[in-house]
Amino acid sequence: MGKKLSDMSLEELWELFPIFLVPHDDKWNEYYREMEGLIKRLLSDYPVDRISHIGSTAIQNIWAKNIVDVMVEIPQGVDLKEIARVLEQNGFIRMSGEANRISLNMGYTENGFADKVYHVHLRYTGDNAELYFRDYLNEHPDAAKEYEALKLRLWKQYEHNRDAYTDAKTDFISKWTAEARKEYGDRY
Repeated sequence: MGKKLSDMSLEELWELFPIFLVPHDDKWNEYYREMEGLIKRLLSDYPVDRISHIGSTAIQNIWAKNIVDVMVEIPQGVDLKEIARVLEQNGFIRMSGEANRISLNMGYTENGFADKVYHVHLRYTGDNAELYFRDYLNEHPDAAKEYEALKLRLWKQYEHNRDAYTDAKTDFISKWTAEARKEYGDRY
C-alpha cells in the first residue's frame, strides 16, 4: 500500500490527482442528487438553507473535470467547523478551511480517483457567487463555450498544478459572475 493521502506533499497529490477534462455527462446530475440526499441525511440535525450543484458539471454541454461540486449553505451563527466534523466522521476529507468557508472531498483514494468524486463547499448563506455563474453560463451558451475553450487551453498547461489552473480561470469567472449579478439581481 502507498502513502496515506495525509502524508503526501502537494506535488504528490497533484501528480496522483491531475486536472483532466471529459465531455459533459448527464450522469453528473444523478451523482449530485445522490450526494444531496446523503448530505441531507448526515446533517438532518442541523439547519441547512440550501444545497446546490455548482461548478462545471452543473453547466450543460461543456467539458469538465469529472468531479461534482456541491455547495451547502448554512445559516449565519451555525458553527461551520461542527458541520465539517459531522461530514468528516462520515468519510469526507477536509481539503481547506477558512473562517467562513470549508471545503471537503469524497472519492480521493491512495490509488487515485474513485468512480464518483465530489467536492463539498460549506458556506454561510449568501456566499454563493457560484450560483450566479452557473446560471449565467447555462442561460448564455456562447459564454459557456468560451469558458470551455479556456478550460481546454489550460488543461495540459496546468495538468499537475490545480492552484494555477484555478487561478488562471479567475478573471473569466469574475467577469461573468458580475454580469450575472447585474442581470439577475438578488436571485439568491
